[in-house]
Amino acid sequence: MQRSTRGKPQRPPSGRTNLASCIVATIFLIFIVIIVFIVYFTVFKPKDPKISVNAVQLPTFSIANGTVNFTFSQYATVNNPNRAAFSHYDSTIQLFYSGSQVGFMFIPAGKIQAGQTQYMAATFAVQSFPLAPKAEAGAGAGAGAQAVTVTGPIGLPYGFNGFPSNGYPAGPTMEIESRMQMAGRVRVLHFFTHHVEAKSECRVVIAVSGGSVLGFHC
Repeated sequence: MQRSTRGKPQRPPSGRTNLASCIVATIFLIFIVIIVFIVYFTVFKPKDPKISVNAVQLPTFSIANGTVNFTFSQYATVNNPNRAAFSHYDSTIQLFYSGSQVGFMFIPAGKIQAGQTQYMAATFAVQSFPLAPKAEAGAGAGAGAQAVTVTGPIGLPYGFNGFPSNGYPAGPTMEIESRMQMAGRVRVLHFFTHHVEAKSECRVVIAVSGGSVLGFHC
């Protein structure tokens, strides 16, 4: 006797069910990836820290026999705009005069927390180096054959961009360049590590006759 199959629901083939599940799962994963990328590039995208040089001073300065010797101090703030801590290392301050390096200092490794600004002060002695012919001639005219030594907290900038109101520094001057570089990493979402760095280059104008910092421009 043959049984009737009418009225009984038929199961769909298992292959179609698996395919539909895979399609739904793939669409969901793509949606999650898109959301992650949007959040990453709008909120957590790593940004380079910013260096602001606030003051430059020469606590000591001396010139004799066509060579100059001084102590260099630079005061700066470093802002970390990221939503994660900035761990810095391999950071330096370099001084250049007439295209040659005359001073160098390593900045100790450290960490700046997310969204924080850290104050940094660096002071180091610069070995004696010869003045350029133009500056040396001006120094000789202004100071004679005697050495000029200045000590104390000098070198505060004044005037527009650090120069006097007439736009020209008074007397013979020399110009040095300060380059500050901080390299490090930022870890985003505790998984992704990115290399970031901050740079600052400043031109510092110094009065040869007394060692005063007439101004600086970064």
